[in-house]
Amino acid sequence: MKDNTTSKEKMLKKVRKALLERRDNPYPNLEDQPLYAAPAEDDLLEVMFAEEFVAVAGQFVFCEDEIQFIESLLNLAEARNWHKIYCWEPGLQEILAQYDYPYYETDKDFEQAEVGFTLCEALVARNGSILLSNAGMAGRRLSIYPPVHIVLAYTSQLVLDLKDGFKLIQDKYGRHLPSMITTVTGPSRTADIEKTLVLGAHGPKELFVFLLDG
Repeated sequence: MKDNTTSKEKMLKKVRKALLERRDNPYPNLEDQPLYAAPAEDDLLEVMFAEEFVAVAGQFVFCEDEIQFIESLLNLAEARNWHKIYCWEPGLQEILAQYDYPYYETDKDFEQAEVGFTLCEALVARNGSILLSNAGMAGRRLSIYPPVHIVLAYTSQLVLDLKDGFKLIQDKYGRHLPSMITTVTGPSRTADIEKTLVLGAHGPKELFVFLLDG
């Protein structure tokens, strides 16, 4: 006799049978197990972050001091022929002004911006991500609109996991958390169109992190 049961009915029958048969959980401690293996004692957070960040098309520069940072920035701007670098955060402006580095401190002609220059809340070494918020003067625009986003971070902002980054933010702001907290992992990208990876589709095409010792 021919079986007229459809594939869908067979699948639902198996599901019903499985629900009726009570079985012990084969993985009782699954939720208590760590998501990642513990890092080795000699793993440096800055090295881990740099490797993961570069793996997602980020560009990483380590600087021992502010002079090396300015020199690296000057060389990069000259090589890329950047003229409209926008910087709205007082801490960054102070460093740039100290070395007479030109920048835009208002949003004048912002539609022509080539580079958005910001600080960050933390660097997550585990996956090479940057934790940003809108608490600073840069707000949301500088990290999204210009085709190039440059982040200045300090080694003291390096954390292993995302939860450690959120703890830094919690300790910094207390009950007055920023209204926007986001993670950025490499330049903006999409593969929606014919499954072809395109960088810069919904934000900056290039992402730089200058890590300053301190």
